[in-house]
Amino acid sequence: MIGLAEIEAAAQRVYAAMAPTPQYAWPLLSRRVGCEVWVKHENHTPTGAFKVRGGLNLLGALAAAGELPQGVISATRGNHGQSLAFAARRHRIACTVVVPHGNSPAKNRAMREWGAVLVEHGRDFDEARLHVATLAAERGLRSFRATTVYCATSFARANRDCGTVRASALAVFMLITNSTFST
Repeated sequence: MIGLAEIEAAAQRVYAAMAPTPQYAWPLLSRRVGCEVWVKHENHTPTGAFKVRGGLNLLGALAAAGELPQGVISATRGNHGQSLAFAARRHRIACTVVVPHGNSPAKNRAMREWGAVLVEHGRDFDEARLHVATLAAERGLRSFRATTVYCATSFARANRDCGTVRASALAVFMLITNSTFST
């Protein structure tokens, strides 16, 4: 189980690289849905998506433990790849991202711009994911999936930030991102 100490440690690692994202009350939306609504703008992260928190937390925790690898690799269709590339750049390590053929050109461009080596393989995400193990062994990279616990603690902190604005029993929090929720 993830405790408050892990959430606070994740916050320190994440906020060393980026500012907390803004959150605003939206009175018209609140009136429409019948309760207080605060919107947390995750589109204000460096990558435009909340997943950047996971990469920062993951590599930050490995660095703090003296276990930072020479490079990382993962399969993705976009946001997770941008997260790892952004964090890898910050820690000055290599990042390889495997995407399926036909992946979003915009996502591919963004991952490359953050410094990832992009490998296109397979017809779908599952085929790309399976190729990661082969490349990790060949290139001496450490592989990660988007579902790692480091993402959970990072996102828990983002949600906790929402609660620090206004503690209310009847409130709705929305995370706004300019990206899709693909892996």
